[in-house]
Amino acid sequence: MFEAVEELVAEHADLEKKLADPSVHADQANARKLNKRYAELTPIVATYRSWKQTGDDIETARELAADDPDFAAEVKELEQQREELTEKLRLLLVPRDPSDDKDVILEIKAGAGGDESALFAGDLLRMYLRYAERVGWKTEIIDATESELGGYKDVQVAVKTRGQTEPGQGVWARLKYEGGVHRVQRVPATESQGRIHTSAAGVLVTPEAEEVDVEINPNDLRIDVYRSSGPGGQSVNTTDSAVRITHLPTGVVASCQNEKSQLQNKEQALRILRSRLLAAAQEEAEREAADARRSQVRTVDRSEKIRTYNFPENRISDHRVGFKAYNLDQVLDGDLDAVIQACVDADSAAKLAAA
Repeated sequence: MFEAVEELVAEHADLEKKLADPSVHADQANARKLNKRYAELTPIVATYRSWKQTGDDIETARELAADDPDFAAEVKELEQQREELTEKLRLLLVPRDPSDDKDVILEIKAGAGGDESALFAGDLLRMYLRYAERVGWKTEIIDATESELGGYKDVQVAVKTRGQTEPGQGVWARLKYEGGVHRVQRVPATESQGRIHTSAAGVLVTPEAEEVDVEINPNDLRIDVYRSSGPGGQSVNTTDSAVRITHLPTGVVASCQNEKSQLQNKEQALRILRSRLLAAAQEEAEREAADARRSQVRTVDRSEKIRTYNFPENRISDHRVGFKAYNLDQVLDGDLDAVIQACVDADSAAKLAAA
């Protein structure tokens, strides 16, 4: 059933030999690449070896049971273990998103609903910051435009892991399902008649690109500087510190005005630009790979309203996978695991069915 795994076992053994060679670590970039692949294969190899060993144990137990009926119970127990290991191995062999272990840049934009939408965008920001805190990730607000009544018209946050993570537990692996239109139903603070309003905010999640992921020719960039707007210190509105960078071949634009110096804003804008270019390249690759598209669950279609936050009923609903729970207050406080896991499970099931 898992004949192809033998090739992965051989690759794992080869990587082990290479990583034991001190000369390999002279090239840090290559060593990181080998270590990453080794870490990906280790749980597959370990599970496969347990699966094979359990098969051998079942045969032995059956032979013993022929002479001693007391071993019949052990056969059933081992067969159950074998089934569990089979399912685990199947899940481990589901094709992985190559970006799963990447950090992300998460953007939240107020949409329809005016000030109420901006307030909701602020609620979403707090939800993601609290979730990151719960799982031990680092966050950094790169750029933000606040609204007059509080909340955000637009905010961009870098979310990073702290060190190595287990396969499937990276920032992109968990947050990639958050991209889309988030809808809120509640009575706004400004509503005098107590009527429920519906507004929305958009969330865009892109894997943060490293310099090696996206090559940017400086000659392809147009860099404009302008005066920052909004609240800030003495330097705001008095110096041309804000930066807008346009990638001329694609028309992709990134800007930043939060930092005090023009150089810092330029560096932050380049981070955003690099990630947007990587996301655009990946989307183009996905469009070309029709089979890969068909194997994906509709969890990354940003054109749809993916989720509803209903305050009167304390209900959260994810429309892509049929998830529904009545703990909205806890979710907004960062308890997002169950919501995200429902998307992960649906994605894995779709890929398994395609495989």
